[in-house]
Amino acid sequence: MTSSIAAPAIAAVVFDWAGTMIDFGCVAPVEALLTAFAAEGVGIDTAEARRDMGLAKRDHVRAILAAPRVRDAWTAARGAAPAEADVDRLHDALEPLMRAAAAAHSTLIPGAAALFADLTGRGVRVGSSTGYTRTMMEDILPAAAAQGYAPQVVICAGETAAGRPSPLMMWKALTALRAWPARACVKVDDAAVGVAEGVAAGVWSIGLAASGNGVGLSLADFQALEPADRADRVARSAAALKAAGADYVVDTVADLPPILEEIEARIAAGEGPRG
Repeated sequence: MTSSIAAPAIAAVVFDWAGTMIDFGCVAPVEALLTAFAAEGVGIDTAEARRDMGLAKRDHVRAILAAPRVRDAWTAARGAAPAEADVDRLHDALEPLMRAAAAAHSTLIPGAAALFADLTGRGVRVGSSTGYTRTMMEDILPAAAAQGYAPQVVICAGETAAGRPSPLMMWKALTALRAWPARACVKVDDAAVGVAEGVAAGVWSIGLAASGNGVGLSLADFQALEPADRADRVARSAAALKAAGADYVVDTVADLPPILEEIEARIAAGEGPRG
């Protein structure tokens, strides 16, 4: 006997984690990176920690070390340019720091739980991908579930041959969710590299301009900004996400329902992303 409930036009939505569904402002990775580099005797600032946010953490460490100022400071402090062994050591030191920081910043972003309940209630499959390793996610997953968010699939850094901006994490998530075609699927991310992942995968890509790395402030600090300053920071974040190829850009997950409705209508009309 067939169901009388029509299948949703959107087959699946895959969300990033920090700055998208948890940790307003993407604070945890910055705290951990600053601590890890300081322990090596080479300090980095918040802007340097945020510049390549969204990459798998090993790739993120490698990118920070490759930045000219950091590379030169490392060479001066350590007597040699940074090498792959330094990437390995920093990444190994970063894992427990990231796990602790992520656990301390695992509060869901307002609207995340309600959106998840609505999507799953309508039969849309929900997955996730992250630049965090499985170890870094160990405390986040039960904390998020206790708050009402438990995606069916979680793909972590290191579980595909390449991370963002390649489409492999997205494709692995969609394969596990048994969701296709690509034009019926959506990626939601706060980082430009995560938006680019969605573009490369051929899915609809939505950027979040206010809650993530682009503005980089906790919810309390974001709300405390003067309105003009807040609008300027969000606009600059949105421009970077649009430049990465986002089909839509909104402030936070709380703003997604009408956008997803519009995407559903466009899918039903035979449209695809960036069409």
